[in-house]
Amino acid sequence: MREKVSWADVLVHIILTLFIFSVVLTFVHMLVLSFSPGYVATKGGLHLWPEDPTLDNYAKVLKSKYIWLGYKNTILRTLVGTSLSLFITAMGAYALSKAYFPHRAYWTLLIVFTMFFSGGLIPNYLLVRDLGLLDTFASMILPGMVSAYNLVIMRNYFQSLPEEIEESCMIDGAGRFRTFISVVLPLSKPILATVALWLAVGHWNAWFDVLIYITDETRFTLQVVLRRILITGTQQMLESTQVQEMNDYLQASPEGLKGAAIFVATLPILCVYPFVQRYFVKGIMVGSLKG
Repeated sequence: MREKVSWADVLVHIILTLFIFSVVLTFVHMLVLSFSPGYVATKGGLHLWPEDPTLDNYAKVLKSKYIWLGYKNTILRTLVGTSLSLFITAMGAYALSKAYFPHRAYWTLLIVFTMFFSGGLIPNYLLVRDLGLLDTFASMILPGMVSAYNLVIMRNYFQSLPEEIEESCMIDGAGRFRTFISVVLPLSKPILATVALWLAVGHWNAWFDVLIYITDETRFTLQVVLRRILITGTQQMLESTQVQEMNDYLQASPEGLKGAAIFVATLPILCVYPFVQRYFVKGIMVGSLKG
């Protein structure tokens, strides 16, 4: 017997299809602009197929020292920030997962409270300034090192591990820290991998904290470089080669350079995301919230 089709489901599918179509259309338009010479990109309108394609936009973007400095800073931030955040969060979650931890419910409630209420932008800036972290690499890592959501997710996973395994390890003479490193972390690879992916994507896409705390252009991450290219113009951030203005216009345009810069900045995450997307959903189920 054929199931009856719900009009609500049909409406949801139509809306989602239109949304996907709009996203893909924008993506294709920017991709075509990135391969278009100046006189094509400045025509205006919707571009869905490259006309007289060229790689000059990409060549000019890749010659910019700011793009490569941004890549270096972003990769360094992603590696260091993800590693430190994952380890510190795991240690905090492990402590909160133990029933004998003093006032565990109080500390858990205090941490969850920060998910909904924060000090605000100005107090955070004043704190970072007073700690002497302005214009330092640490300002990108320390203020947001531990996420309350990730900590609660990991705490719930650690609570599901059998206590007998840890007890047997400690009977053999291992301390709490040795048990945590040698037993708990290897058993927690699914949740560690999931949270690591969340952290890595978050650090790669982060830009607002850099915009607030960093003024030295050599410390800008890739997303901030991209933002300045898109908002303040291309010529301030892209190093010009010694070419005549007319040739510059014919071979590359602000719109084409912006499109090329967007794809240079997002290409790594576009290549990685399809392979790790399933872990995002899995991670939510693995550490599902419970008391």
